[in-house]
Amino acid sequence: MKPPFKKGEILPVRDGYGKALIELGYSKPRVIVLDADLATSTRSNWFAEQFPQRFIDTGIAEQNMVGVAAGLSLKGKIPFVTTYGVFVTGRAFDQIRNTLCYSNLNVKIVGSHGGLSVGPDGGSHQAIEDIALMNCLPNMKVFAPVDANEAWQVTLHAAKTTGPVYIRLAREATEIVTAGDYSFEPGKAKPLTRGEDGYILFHSVIGCEVLKAQQILKSEGFNLTVLNFCSIKPLDTNMLDEIAASGKPLFIVEEHLLNGGLTSIVATYYSLHKPVRLYSISLNDCFGESGSPSELYDKYGFSAGKIAGCISYNLGK
Repeated sequence: MKPPFKKGEILPVRDGYGKALIELGYSKPRVIVLDADLATSTRSNWFAEQFPQRFIDTGIAEQNMVGVAAGLSLKGKIPFVTTYGVFVTGRAFDQIRNTLCYSNLNVKIVGSHGGLSVGPDGGSHQAIEDIALMNCLPNMKVFAPVDANEAWQVTLHAAKTTGPVYIRLAREATEIVTAGDYSFEPGKAKPLTRGEDGYILFHSVIGCEVLKAQQILKSEGFNLTVLNFCSIKPLDTNMLDEIAASGKPLFIVEEHLLNGGLTSIVATYYSLHKPVRLYSISLNDCFGESGSPSELYDKYGFSAGKIAGCISYNLGK
């Protein structure tokens, strides 16, 4: 299906999730949506307004919410559990591990407000370890869309996928960079640009800054391939093999802790198979803080200018 939003539009990635929920509400009567008192922020209220009998607000009780979803899945429903990523992956980790993943139950977990771009809410609300927590669990699939179009596609895909799924969303409105014939595929990285001087991998909405950085680098004479690794688990190991075979340097950019994030996942793969020149732009063992997204991006090295500066410095060595 054609993505619903136009390239260049500025809107939150969670809008794609909300739109997909409405479509699923009509096409899949078994879909049930649960939220932990944050429906407006997560866009699950869009589903609640049209399908109130299939929406459950459990209140600020994430562990109970996951437990209720598990029971609904055993009755043949397709529950979508929605709240901030930092709360559902942290507070409800035991229920996700021992109830959902251990039994491979058909529950979809959607963690909104991932990364530093949560902004003024500060470090307590910025999910910077959620990928690590979810990726380590057997049976769990992990997806981190770059924009609202991809979030829409990922959500529709999750509804027809058996077993637990984690989808990472973000708060800040960002540019739509996928449109037209762009198609999400699990286990496949998607090139957004092509170049011969190296590779930049990313996941989530930081991709907008990465693409701006790529343009800065291009003006300096560096042409790089930018790859969207929305599908973190399953991972595109064929693409990783292609990168290794090229002999070109690899840069990974992510609003996540270095430990357990995409950098760690890729580095583990390469350490077991083949060496590469790998550089990471990530959070190094620290929490975020309050501030506007642009201020936080600049301070922690995620603004387009800072990303481009880091990459050009290492390419020029």
